[in-house]
Amino acid sequence: MNSLCSHILELALRKPVAAVERLLGVQRTKVLLSHRKVRFGGGIIGVLVVAAILGPVVSPYDPTAQVLNERLSPPSLMHPLGTDTLGRDIATRLVYGARISLSLAVAVTAVRVGIGTTVGVLAGYVGGSVDTVLSRVVDIQLAFPGLVLALAVAGILSPGLWSLLLAVSVVGWASYARVARSSTLSVKQQPFVQAAKLYGTPRRRIVRRHLFPTVVNPIIVLAALDLGMVVITTATLSFLGLGAQPPTAEWGTMVEAGRDHLRAAWWLVATPAIVIAATVIGFNLLGDGLQDVLDSGHQAVGERRET
Repeated sequence: MNSLCSHILELALRKPVAAVERLLGVQRTKVLLSHRKVRFGGGIIGVLVVAAILGPVVSPYDPTAQVLNERLSPPSLMHPLGTDTLGRDIATRLVYGARISLSLAVAVTAVRVGIGTTVGVLAGYVGGSVDTVLSRVVDIQLAFPGLVLALAVAGILSPGLWSLLLAVSVVGWASYARVARSSTLSVKQQPFVQAAKLYGTPRRRIVRRHLFPTVVNPIIVLAALDLGMVVITTATLSFLGLGAQPPTAEWGTMVEAGRDHLRAAWWLVATPAIVIAATVIGFNLLGDGLQDVLDSGHQAVGERRET
């Protein structure tokens, strides 16, 4: 059984590791995988991902089926994390909720990275009036608290997962734009970029070959740290009734459904809250580890250029 699990994990991690190696290089990937924070944070996220993939397959319970004669059952052998107010198995709903919460976090972060990086690189590289206009748009977006703006957007739209995805995506891209613009401004005056311009290299090739490798490192770190905040934001909006709707198994809705029974059935709130906290801690540790490794690699490259 242990060998089978190891083989499954190896297959699951082979493509992500290969993608990281292509992006960062083999040597930096080895350093990254040996970093303590990365291993611990990645282990937490890996457990959640494996549970989200395999949990629904092995669970004998339906996450939405109501069994009223088993409502509010405490943790037991049949229900390791107890049941909710409608007799639904908490553990099963948690792993189904992991699918929704982690998928939303990845999708929202991908949209933010795409919009923010494009705007930031365009503003920093083109400059002039384009930079001025785009920078003012970024400043306006950053002037509003992200959660408040997401609440406003989600309130205008009809409650649901697609509305939740749109509301959280459109309010967090400005941070990526600012980081991408700053990195682009710092590198576009470098001699190798100026030389590429003199040789008549197309702008698209300059961005892809010279600017993108410089921008990608801080964007990766910011994205890893942002994933945890996205999980909290989506859970908060679902808790307020603006995200996933019952009977969908989602961590925020599970906390909301159990808050009226906190004294009699503590596990209704405690279990999804612990999972949310563990997810945020995992992403934060992963982001901190990535920052340590990428910063050290950047400093080493700078020292080699100086020598």
